[in-house]
Amino acid sequence: MGEYLLGGFKNGKSRISALFLVLLAASLTGCGLMDAPVLDPKGPIATAERDLLFAAFCLMLIVLIPVFAMTLFFSWRYRENGGKGKHRPKWASSSIIETFVWLVPIVIIISLSYLTWTYTFKLDPYRALESDKPAINVQVIAQDWKWLFIYPDYNIASVNELAFPSNRPLSLEITSDTVMNSFMVPALGGQIYAMAGMTTRLQLLADENGSFTGRNTQFSGDGFSDQHFQAVAMTEQEFENWVAARTQSPEILDGTRYRKLAAKSVAHPVEYFSDVVPDLFKGIIAKYTSRDCPGDSESIQLICQEGR
Repeated sequence: MGEYLLGGFKNGKSRISALFLVLLAASLTGCGLMDAPVLDPKGPIATAERDLLFAAFCLMLIVLIPVFAMTLFFSWRYRENGGKGKHRPKWASSSIIETFVWLVPIVIIISLSYLTWTYTFKLDPYRALESDKPAINVQVIAQDWKWLFIYPDYNIASVNELAFPSNRPLSLEITSDTVMNSFMVPALGGQIYAMAGMTTRLQLLADENGSFTGRNTQFSGDGFSDQHFQAVAMTEQEFENWVAARTQSPEILDGTRYRKLAAKSVAHPVEYFSDVVPDLFKGIIAKYTSRDCPGDSESIQLICQEGR
């Protein structure tokens, strides 16, 4: 094995050519990676998460780069033919080596601990974002295999389309009417689970207009690969127009219509509802718990009792 590793250095031109090809492939791969939404964030939450990722990566390089460098250096210096390294069979220890062996891991652990502690509070998904504008409240329901978005302040709903103004906080309440799902818009922030009978929260903000793909990152069955949606950030006027257009939809989301919507479907098209039965979100949560059904609406009672 040593002869295989060390003998290769004899053919300098072939080794240089091979190294050039490896670096070229790595650079091309890196260009492709820059198209990834995680590395090209469109909001402050996603930007902070990217910076944390890079910080942790750089800390790990403190170990990796010296290891790779020493592997090549030792292979060359202690090669069988022509190596200049001295053989010291009685050599026992080195204070310099011991210092680095213990000091470097301690520094890395302290740094990672600081990052973990700081960003745990900084990126708390339940903490409201500071803004001089009121947040857009949206209730998110994971289904098989689609996403339902309810706008309680506007009494409208949409399927597989999440619209909101840019530069304005987006406050999400998330639950599931099926198995566990995972809600994520990579360009705007990290993932959070959607679980039946429970509510999780996520705060997002887009600092520019655009359409960003959201998805379920938790495998949930046959239609999992098509369970994605578009998160559309727009101007305030465009959002007002979008809301006004949704109020003209002939579809109403009551208990009977919801049961049809909740049936399994793959690659479900975008749909809009101009009216939503009150407390629908709470009724879906109550469906999986021992809580009383909210209100006395026949539609909500129909949904609550379905799971009991």
